[in-house]
Amino acid sequence: MQFARLAKPPLSLQLGVMRLALFQPDIPQNTGAILRLAACAAVGVDIIEPCGFVLSDARMRRAGMDYLDQAEIARHRSWRQYRETCNRRLILVTTRGDTPYTEFCFDAHDTLLFGRESAGVPPDVHDAAAARLAIPMAPGLRSLNVALAAAMVLGEALRQTDGFPAMNGKDDDDKP
Repeated sequence: MQFARLAKPPLSLQLGVMRLALFQPDIPQNTGAILRLAACAAVGVDIIEPCGFVLSDARMRRAGMDYLDQAEIARHRSWRQYRETCNRRLILVTTRGDTPYTEFCFDAHDTLLFGRESAGVPPDVHDAAAARLAIPMAPGLRSLNVALAAAMVLGEALRQTDGFPAMNGKDDDDKP
């Protein structure tokens, strides 16, 4: 798996397909699981560095399995560099969100942003988001694993925007 920084933005950044963004992830297994999710859902992933681990970490590969080679990944050296490259609506998923993700209207061009597992995102990143979404939870509980949160919110966003890939290689015109 090659994690080279891309000199030119990937096709989905240029065309505006929904994306996931990971702000300075610090647990390789979660990043691997999210990359696997993204590959299966046919969405790109932006990794905003620095990461809390080496991106070729074996634990990440174990969680992502052989799906990592199918994931479209763009690495960004910093938040600033990411913002210079990406001019999209950012939707932050955070425990400090003010809107339940189930009540939000997603757009096919959104980027769903997830913070560090250990610290979330700093105030400037929080403020840059067009919306801050939360996942409703039982009282007294703090948060879900970031990979589970990404799967839940991405699933709803793709459902709303009809963005799921066709099943079993079938076109939308195929009859059951």
